[in-house]
Amino acid sequence: MNSWQEALPLWSSMADPLLGFSIAVAWWGVVVLARKVISPAIQRWSSGTRNRIDDAIGHALAALRWIWCLPVAVAAALAASVPTVVADVLRSSAWIAVAVQAALVVTAFLDYSIRHARDARSAAEGGQVGTGLAALSVAARFGVWTIVAVTLLDNLGVDVGTLVAGLGVGGIAVGLAVQKVLGDLFAYFAILFDKPFELGHFIIVDGFSGTVENIGIKTTRIRSLDGEIIVFGNADLTQSRLRNYRLMRERRVLLRFGVEYSTPSDDVKLIPGLVRKAVEANDGVRFERAHFTTFGASSLDFEAVYWISEPDYALYMDVQQKINLALMESFREAAIGFAFPSQTIYLHTDAARPTPT
Repeated sequence: MNSWQEALPLWSSMADPLLGFSIAVAWWGVVVLARKVISPAIQRWSSGTRNRIDDAIGHALAALRWIWCLPVAVAAALAASVPTVVADVLRSSAWIAVAVQAALVVTAFLDYSIRHARDARSAAEGGQVGTGLAALSVAARFGVWTIVAVTLLDNLGVDVGTLVAGLGVGGIAVGLAVQKVLGDLFAYFAILFDKPFELGHFIIVDGFSGTVENIGIKTTRIRSLDGEIIVFGNADLTQSRLRNYRLMRERRVLLRFGVEYSTPSDDVKLIPGLVRKAVEANDGVRFERAHFTTFGASSLDFEAVYWISEPDYALYMDVQQKINLALMESFREAAIGFAFPSQTIYLHTDAARPTPT
């Protein structure tokens, strides 16, 4: 009748209905055994393991249903002893039942795996639900059932080539119409799996900064430091240069300042040491360097670099404030003045010229 039945000569070899009935009972027994005994045993055993593949297998076996054994049992028992037309119907019903049962098992496996990943993500994000993984679960189920439907239609003698071609043309038209939406959707999955940022991360994108509050299928929302919500298309985020401050291991700080030109050279030599002392007085701070760098327009310019072991911005501001105050005190004691933008104007007059006679 079709490729499946030609590939399996078992149908034509079952001349004895008793043999077919025995095979049907055996099939039913295997399903019941897998669902009632093997699946619970795997789930009990997998509760003590760290990987989740065995848990997913146990839940997939629990999706087996004896009702889908009935068409197979009837076909196995009667296909060899009924008219050809009836036998073809029984065999087609059996194949449909097998395909549906297989799809149920596969979708149960995928659902459990994705649900576990979603729960783990939600726990890591403080109770936020991974909506993208839920969407992925729906897409996975749709894909499985689409494959099953097309395969069954093909083996039942339906010309699926024309159908697939029509769907392809329609898909192209729809894709062009919703190109931007699809771009944001695929970018969402890129964000979901690549994780350039997550909920609660502080990011800067194209001069806009804030904390990520929501990662949606089409847009991502961040709350700025001023309190308003900034909305980005997901595709725009994946195509932009993005700074994620939450992923910093430690913070590098560049400190620049200038002192007056009237500062004696001996005092200028002391300044790097004063900066080092002010920096190292703080816990969790690593001094790197301090130098007299340039002769500025109105000051002798210095540059210092230090590292804070924690990336927290509030901690950085607290440390910077302590260092600034310490430098003010030490400079006052050493009679060193901070420079500020200024100009000095020199006036020059020529001596009175003799009057010609």
